[in-house]
Amino acid sequence: MNEALTNIDELLKKVKNVHFIGIGGSGMCPIAEIMISLGYRITGSDNNDTETFRRIEKEGAKVYLGQVKENISPDTELVVYTNAILAGNEELEYAKANYPCFERAEILGAMSRIFSNCIGVCGTHGKTTTTSMITQALLTAGLDPSAVIGGKLPVIDAYGRFGKSQNFVCESCEFNNTFLKMNPDIAVILNIDEDHLDFFKNLDNIKKSFRTFADKTTKTIIYNGDDQNTVDTLKGITNKKLISVGRNDKNEWVAKNIDVPGGFKSSYDVYHNGEFVTKVELSIPGEHNILNSLCAFVAAYESGAEIDKICKGLKEFGGAARRFEHLGVYRGITFVDDYAHHPTELKVTLEAAMKMGYKRVWAVHQPFTFTRTSLLLDDFAKVLQIPDKCVISAIMGSREVNTIGIKAKDLADKVPGSVQLDTFEEICDYVLKNAQEGDMVITLGCGDVYKVARMMINRLKENS
Repeated sequence: MNEALTNIDELLKKVKNVHFIGIGGSGMCPIAEIMISLGYRITGSDNNDTETFRRIEKEGAKVYLGQVKENISPDTELVVYTNAILAGNEELEYAKANYPCFERAEILGAMSRIFSNCIGVCGTHGKTTTTSMITQALLTAGLDPSAVIGGKLPVIDAYGRFGKSQNFVCESCEFNNTFLKMNPDIAVILNIDEDHLDFFKNLDNIKKSFRTFADKTTKTIIYNGDDQNTVDTLKGITNKKLISVGRNDKNEWVAKNIDVPGGFKSSYDVYHNGEFVTKVELSIPGEHNILNSLCAFVAAYESGAEIDKICKGLKEFGGAARRFEHLGVYRGITFVDDYAHHPTELKVTLEAAMKMGYKRVWAVHQPFTFTRTSLLLDDFAKVLQIPDKCVISAIMGSREVNTIGIKAKDLADKVPGSVQLDTFEEICDYVLKNAQEGDMVITLGCGDVYKVARMMINRLKENS
């Protein structure tokens, strides 16, 4: 374990006053909430007055809107910040000059070592859904988990929670190798695919990082035995318990008799080493969620949950926010929002939508980052031909500057029949003018494209 991690582990044993810069972020708020429950005195700041910002205030944190150095009190002993804070931020610069400072991932890593059963869920796709499923299954089983999730889980109406058990479910993101700060007791590896190539450069580097994550796991690795990249990555590991899951009979845990009839439901039978165990019923669509739920089933089972309680939790799980989130039906048009922002994610989401029996499926896609759009342009173009109608917004650059010269029109030109409109207002006008009763409109992307769906819904409500 490197020196920085040792220091944060030791510091957390000694300090009581912790300040969070960016405390309202969905990834920061649940960590602050857990630390409050563990007895720390928490202060924090944010530039945005959000629901999570006010939530952590209600939980007992002293919060400041705006980021200036005066927010940090003299009795502060440790500062936590998110890497979303831009260079030159006055509060962060002051903190780094005067206090021990650690990025969010390092605190999360330390937390993974506080709990004796930390379940770290990683993979290029499906992390938030699977983390949410495990959390709900453990809650239903009465095992009172703590959790940090990348999306809001409706049953707790939050991005995380503090439980009084030693179970800690944590979404473990590979971006910038942040998950390598962790030492989970149980690792769940869903899949390994080409993504974040601006950072990793190639698939081999991605696989190396996942291998390191597996090596840092202390006890058990639950993995997708049908995914060749994952299987290759784990070859040679002998000092852990390895549990394979999938559809192929070669796996230890297998999903059989899969039924995806359309609509927001599906089911399958669970087999363990060739023996029938139970039937699982889901209340969310898509064949990709069969594997996600089977991984969640096994993680909950390995954590001591009873099988019938796991099944009940999985059946009652209605999805995490922005993961095929059903927003409602207005004037006969069904609105759904999804976080999919990689060609593989778009493919499984759109294929699921197309099987649900709607007259037409409209995909409203916001490309995210210039690098990803450019490197995977042909892959995006191929999957965006799956829906009946496709509308593409301007590219959201996020942390990047467009030095490549890529434009959303470059993508639209490769998708026959698609429409490219830069602004959300234009998209809202166009879709509402052309969508019909019996259609589904699904907004897709990890940026702020969800606002388009809300905009269309509000427009229909106002005119009803």
